[in-house]
Amino acid sequence: MARRLNRALPRRFYDRDAIEVAPELLNKVLVSDEGDERVAARIVEVEAYRGLDDPGSHSYRGRTPRNATMFGPPGGLYTYFTYGMHWCANAVCGPGEQPHAVLLRAAVPLDGLDVMRVRRVKARRDRDLCAGPARLAQAFGLDRAHDGIDLTRGPIRIVDDGMAPPDVPGVSARIGLAPGKGDEFPWRYYVLSDPNVSGRPR
Repeated sequence: MARRLNRALPRRFYDRDAIEVAPELLNKVLVSDEGDERVAARIVEVEAYRGLDDPGSHSYRGRTPRNATMFGPPGGLYTYFTYGMHWCANAVCGPGEQPHAVLLRAAVPLDGLDVMRVRRVKARRDRDLCAGPARLAQAFGLDRAHDGIDLTRGPIRIVDDGMAPPDVPGVSARIGLAPGKGDEFPWRYYVLSDPNVSGRPR
């Protein structure tokens, strides 16, 4: 069945607190029309980062060249390099000019699986293609060149194809943060029982 993947979420969707936006991104579809083949995956796991009020956020200590996209308009794509080897991708949120963001942690591959398999050659199963923030970014070919792309205009966007977010999402503390750096906040949201979800917090 054909999916409606052309209409991006509007900027007003992102112009809110990240903890409002994050659970509503579940079951939305990340789409890339770069290159010769469309790549798309349904978002099933996210984490909210609340800017200057959140010690786990890259923007906690203010604007830098690395995090400048977080201080831009809601609806931008913020990509960053981590652990000296991986890229990760975030949807920039508001409200207003506050530097909130939602980390895209995991997704269900829908379209362009052959492209994803080439990019993620170590993935043993299709469910491993986008199961984790670094894997998702790699499957979509995201890197520094994509930082600042407008998700409301494309060529990379997030769309609503009609599947509603879960009425009761899974909720937990965020993964991978150091003690005292926002690791206690329950701002990770995921689709319960989905096999593509990346993991559980320690």
